[in-house]
Amino acid sequence: MQRALLVSLVAGVVCAVLSCWVILIGWSLLGDAVSHAVLPGVVLAYVLDLPFSLGAFLFGGLAVALIAGVRSTTKLKGDTAIGVVFTGLFALGLVLVSRIPSQVDLNHILFGNVLGVTDGDIAQVLVIGALVLVAALVKRRDLTLYAFDPTHAHAIGISPRKMGTLLLVMLTLTVVVALQAVGVILVTAMLITPGATAFLLTRRFGPMLVTAAGLSVLCAVVGTFLSFHLDTSTGGMIVCSQAALFALVYLFAPAQGLIPRALRRRSLVGDRTSASTGPPVT
Repeated sequence: MQRALLVSLVAGVVCAVLSCWVILIGWSLLGDAVSHAVLPGVVLAYVLDLPFSLGAFLFGGLAVALIAGVRSTTKLKGDTAIGVVFTGLFALGLVLVSRIPSQVDLNHILFGNVLGVTDGDIAQVLVIGALVLVAALVKRRDLTLYAFDPTHAHAIGISPRKMGTLLLVMLTLTVVVALQAVGVILVTAMLITPGATAFLLTRRFGPMLVTAAGLSVLCAVVGTFLSFHLDTSTGGMIVCSQAALFALVYLFAPAQGLIPRALRRRSLVGDRTSASTGPPVT
C-alpha cells in the first residue's frame, strides 16, 4: 500500500500539472492518442526484458511523429490523423499481446499494476516525474504564453515549435509515469479530468495549476485506500474519484457550477419581473 500510494501520488501530481496545459491548448485527443499508442512499445519492452518506460517513450514519440507526418502531407484534419494513428498502434499492441500471452499480462498493461510495483519501477516513476515537473517549473511562463497566445510568443522571441515539442515530450513522459498507476486505458482520464475540474473552479492559470495538483492528490489518496478496503482496481478507483469530484464541481462550483448559475438566472428573472411591475398602486 505504501508503494502504491507513492506511485499514485507522483503520477497524480505530474498528470494534473500537465493536464492544465492540455486543456488550454486543446490537446485532450492527442493525450488519448499517445496513451494508447504506447501499448506495442510496452509489450516489446516486456518481451525483450527492457524497462517498460523505454518502449513506451519510443512509441509515444513515434505516434506524435506519425500524426504530424500525416497532417503535413495530406489534407486530413488533425482529429482524423490522430484517430488513424492511435487506433492502428493500439491494435498492433493487442496483436502482439495475443501472440505472446505467456510473457505479457494484458490486464497489467491495460489497467495498471500499482500494487505490484518494484523498487526499479518506483525509481523510474520518481526520476521521470521529477524531470517533467522541473521542466514545467522552469518553462512555466513560456509554456503558458504559448498556450494562450502562440502568435505573441513568437513575436517576443519564443519559438512555438520548440514549446510544442517540449510539451509533446512532457506529455509522452507523463504517460509513462501514469502507466504504472492506472494503465494504458485510464491514463487519458488522469491527463484531462484534474485540469478540467480546476478550470471550473478558477480562471487564473497559477491557481489552476495548484488546484489541479491538490485535487489529484486527494483523489489518489482516496482512490487508493478505497480500492484496498473494497478490493477493487486501484487505477479504476482513482479515476472514479476524479470523475465524482468533477461531477460535484460541475454541479456546485460557485462561479461556473450548474446549480449556482441556475439560481442566479432565476434570481435575475425575479428581479426583472419585480422591476417591470412597478410599485403597488394605493
